[in-house]
Amino acid sequence: MVSTSSRGDPPGELTASSVTASFVTELAELVQGVRDRQIRAVAIDMPIGLLDHQPRAADVEARKLLGPRKSSVFPTPVRATLEAADYVDACERSRAVSGKALSKQAFNLLPKIAQLDDLIAADDQDRVVEAHPELAFVRLAGGFLDHPKRSPEGQELRRSLLATAFGAAAVNGVLAAGVAPTLDLLDAMANLVTASHVANGSEHRLGGELDATGKRAEIVW
Repeated sequence: MVSTSSRGDPPGELTASSVTASFVTELAELVQGVRDRQIRAVAIDMPIGLLDHQPRAADVEARKLLGPRKSSVFPTPVRATLEAADYVDACERSRAVSGKALSKQAFNLLPKIAQLDDLIAADDQDRVVEAHPELAFVRLAGGFLDHPKRSPEGQELRRSLLATAFGAAAVNGVLAAGVAPTLDLLDAMANLVTASHVANGSEHRLGGELDATGKRAEIVW
């Protein structure tokens, strides 16, 4: 999930007219927009910074901050898995490095992770960041969230938190647009909060280990 911020307004000052939802098929367009200074910041819910070991410090720190929602942070694949021929090969490569197999969910994401790895350079990471929507919700709430996002209570809680950032009209308008499932749109708006923090310089960064390409393995919230 990708969210962008083209303005410098902090959460709480964004209006309904400044929040829109659209489906982006090419990440390169967004990254180039940042490089051309047409987009202030991009927050992506996929790993940036793939290490040769597990776990990443950023993942460990994120789980601590999420408390009861820590299981939403999946183990980041190690770099060796990007060259895997199939799922069995990916698991073998992962075990050889980290002692753990790769989940099927992570394996299915490998093509997109590899695409992002090729696209992003270390110089982009000040404004193109890896984000996690549950961390954004924790920051909005000022503490742990009591309900998982797939429960009715969890969805209502997250909608109310986003309403404090963007206004109820903006949240309702994005959800009504229906360009993606409700849960995905809530996550995208949460990542927009993070993108706004990056644009304003008020973001928090977890981890920071360098991978083989010089990129930082960090999660921003």
